[in-house]
Amino acid sequence: MRFILFVEGYIENKSLPQFLKRWLDPRINEPVGIRTIRFEGWPELLKDAPLKAKMHLNGPDQKDIIAIISLLDLYGPTFYPNHIENCDDRYEWGKKYIEDKVNHPRFFQFFAVHEVEAWLLSQPDIFPEKVKNAFPPKIQTPELVNFHEPPAKLLGRLYPLHLKRSYKKVVNGKELFDKLDPNIAYHKCPRLKELLDKMLELAQPGAAH
Repeated sequence: MRFILFVEGYIENKSLPQFLKRWLDPRINEPVGIRTIRFEGWPELLKDAPLKAKMHLNGPDQKDIIAIISLLDLYGPTFYPNHIENCDDRYEWGKKYIEDKVNHPRFFQFFAVHEVEAWLLSQPDIFPEKVKNAFPPKIQTPELVNFHEPPAKLLGRLYPLHLKRSYKKVVNGKELFDKLDPNIAYHKCPRLKELLDKMLELAQPGAAH
């Protein structure tokens, strides 16, 4: 049995399956697979998710698929109505909008608030010392590192400033995700907790697939 994970970028494609499995597998009797399908950014995911979801969930392998989990960064997409500016409101509106577009009971939309790098910030010790020491106090609640300087931009500013090299999302992000303890991220990032709790619920024997 496996999940299919819709993602929008290379760091998610390379890093998230093992990261999610490190949290999920110890909590279930039999490990599950996670297969990623990468889209070229959020516009392509938004456009193609309905067709690709139905192709997998109604296809010949449908009995082997637990569910499709779609993940986007909350920061970046511009499909929210202009009057919806609050983080939680954007999250709930975006989740309903995409799930309604796909319209399948085994498709679930989630967002990383505000980017998947927020999960990395939950464990400052995985970062180089000079970068860690420069983190602002607000990283104590990583999902509040917000729209004004979201996590990847924060790292993009601090790496050259303190290490004299750039933060490379794919290379550095993969190294950091390999070190990240998912249990720490789970407790510090409520929206990640929602995602993992839903995956655990779906992966239990007898869950309605």
